[in-house]
Amino acid sequence: MSTNLAAHRPADLPAEIRHWIGGELLDSADGRTFPVCDPVSNSSYATAAAGGRDDVDRAVTAAATAFPAWSKLGNRERARILYRIADAVEAREERLAALETFDSGLPITQARGQARRAAENFRYFADVIVALGEEAFRAGDQQINYVVRSPIGVAGLITPWNTPFMLESWKLAPALASGCTLVLKPAEWTPLSASLWPEILDEAGVPSGVVNIVHGIGEEAGQALVDHPGVPLISFTGSTDTGRHIVRSSATHLKTTSMELGGKSPVVLFADADLDAALDSVVFGVFSLNGERCTAGSRVLVERPVYEEFTRRLAERAERVKVGLPADPATEVGALVHPEHYARVLKYVEIGRQEARLVAGGARPAHLPEGNYLRPTVFADVPRDARIFQEEIFGPVVAVAPFDDEAEAVELANATEYGLAAYVWTSDLKRGHRVAHAVDSGMVWINSHNVRDLRTPFGGVKSSGLGREGGAHSIDFYTESKIVHVMLGEAHTPRFGAS
Repeated sequence: MSTNLAAHRPADLPAEIRHWIGGELLDSADGRTFPVCDPVSNSSYATAAAGGRDDVDRAVTAAATAFPAWSKLGNRERARILYRIADAVEAREERLAALETFDSGLPITQARGQARRAAENFRYFADVIVALGEEAFRAGDQQINYVVRSPIGVAGLITPWNTPFMLESWKLAPALASGCTLVLKPAEWTPLSASLWPEILDEAGVPSGVVNIVHGIGEEAGQALVDHPGVPLISFTGSTDTGRHIVRSSATHLKTTSMELGGKSPVVLFADADLDAALDSVVFGVFSLNGERCTAGSRVLVERPVYEEFTRRLAERAERVKVGLPADPATEVGALVHPEHYARVLKYVEIGRQEARLVAGGARPAHLPEGNYLRPTVFADVPRDARIFQEEIFGPVVAVAPFDDEAEAVELANATEYGLAAYVWTSDLKRGHRVAHAVDSGMVWINSHNVRDLRTPFGGVKSSGLGREGGAHSIDFYTESKIVHVMLGEAHTPRFGAS
């Protein structure tokens, strides 16, 4: 291992990553493991327990056993525990960021931000569960109706490999706040930071069995969780193809599902926009997190009068983005997560060379001969039927295309199967609102990059997902609502069969 790679490796890495079931660290029932590699050296640094049906069943049993006591805790008491979880996460910010950077290839400065966001998720949902009331409806003087919200039971949470710890917190926090117990299946490519949860949750006073973690391959451990009859709810973040499969599998038991899936989000840039601000947003939006983000603005649609200028400036900026070791604070784009994903992204780059005009990047940086590195890549003059325009690449690759008027801009923005996010840049706010309402997406930003208030619903339309989480929407997802109808006066019921 070179000096640079040695510096990238955090101290005291675990040699084994084990399941956490019923408050105990456990091997798989059949003893199987799988190797875990880092994306800088692509060499194995640990083995992880490879969970299967028996391990998932043990975890579901532990969660079901813990459910009655956890669900009966008052909202205020659960909130206190969530605050303690947030404190414990923040206390480990540097360690967590180092593990996340090493395991996923995220630049260290961006990994630190994920740690802070994870802590905020727990504080926010602690606040939500205390403040959230239940509805009541009065029907004149005759009847009052009120809603009782109850936790749904054992939640199955399946999380992705991009920003893994933060996205685990995004599901853990509302599930725990709602009174659910749970089984978490982290992504198999990035299980390292999940190994911090046991000590964090123990320190915060979460009872044994409330949270259970089963590692493993999606087709085995994830499938077993989806199929388990004792898990009435599945929350999944990942690819659209996997989401479709989970929905089909969940139909057998009529499970409640939330699917946050792929994206191919458009940036619609009009000639009257603040081009400097838009350029900063486009560069950050598609190249931060190594381009491995579902809401990346990976299709940039530019009004023709400024198309050539903006494309040239975007290419120049892309060439200056600093690609380097993820642990280097100067790095802006690190290593892609896994050799399989890296090969997939490179294949799209080769496809793009045949479909459009390459104006930046497209190859490995010369100073990084090893590891999963790609220079930020910009394709111009991309036709709407091009695969790099239509398909999610999930890497530091952006497709740029011109449009002539507002109608064409909306048509191009909607010309894919996806509908997760969209970004509109214009100084005409009336037009900004019109376009935002016309674009088929779950979320739209006007004159802004992706800055999201935790109170707002998160999710997409079309092939980008089913359902919404975020704020009170998350609590609704993890609970069942029961309506109770009470008569306040005499009931006047038709007397069938009376003489």
